[in-house]
This record gives sequence, C-alpha cells and structure tokens, in this order.
Amino acid sequence: MGKRDLVAALVALCAAAGTAQAAETARATMVDVQGRPLGAIELRQTPQGVLLSGRLAGLPPGPHAFHLHAVGKCEPPFATAEGHFNPGGRKHGYFAAEGAHAGDLPNLHVAASGEVSFDLLAPGLNLAAGAANGLFDADGSAFIVHAGADDYRSDPAGNAGGRIACGVVRGE
Repeated sequence: MGKRDLVAALVALCAAAGTAQAAETARATMVDVQGRPLGAIELRQTPQGVLLSGRLAGLPPGPHAFHLHAVGKCEPPFATAEGHFNPGGRKHGYFAAEGAHAGDLPNLHVAASGEVSFDLLAPGLNLAAGAANGLFDADGSAFIVHAGADDYRSDPAGNAGGRIACGVVRGE
C-alpha cells in the first residue's frame, strides 16, 4: 500500500468514525395538533438498542399509545407521519404471533397533571445511518402519541385512536 492509499484509507476511516459518532444521539421535540410544545424525547444508541428518555407535559391524563412512525413529518393531524415504523413487515402488537413492529412501544401513562416521564429501551431500533431498522432513512421517522391506549393486538395500530402529539426524530 502506497502513502497516497494509506492517507485515503485514514481519511475514510476518520469520516466513518465521525458519522458513527454523530449517529449516537438524536432528539424529537413533541408538539400537539395546535403546534404547542409538549416536551422532548432524547434518543441514545446502546449496544442493546435505542434508549428513549422523555419528559412531556400538556397531555390528557390516562394511558396513551406511543409509537414510532415511518415518516418524519408532523403536519396536523399528523397523518403525514404515515404508519408505524415497520421495516420487517411484521404485524402490530406485542401479543401478535407475527409481531411486533419495530416502532411498537409501550403505552405512556400520563398523570392527572398532564405530565409523563419515561426511560425505555427500544431493542428493535438503530440510530446509525444505513443500519437495519435505522431511523434515518430517506424520509426519516417521527414519534406519535395517540388519544387512547394501545391494546397491543389490533393490526395495524392497536386500536389507539387519533394522533394527538408528534415529534420528528432529528440527529444531534
């Protein structure tokens, strides 16, 4: 290997390392259908999947379905986020024999104050560009909070009701 080839290889390695490092964290700022900010979700890549840490306020009390959707657009009423993030083509729900979608997440339980905090691991997700189940494909991805609880069975969305909050996942 000549000096020029070695320099090119080092430049490529450094660029790849910088890309991987940039893909270790992401953030989604959540808004309601009126565009009011509700809080944020921080995403961190781990060897086991993506750790989601969120603190939201201004939601209706009670259980709410929480999903990652396939498109990074949050135009009210948030249908622009399309269906669940499901690169594996699976059925919806933790109780489905052919499930679950990579974007299926546990229900959020919002306190009477309208606030919820959570830390949860999403083992089926990845922040690295070009990775299997990677969130940064050509059209991005978005979190959605639904009006009702996810029944963890009904395909395609868990009988969760309308979309009341949305946040586009963005790299940091």
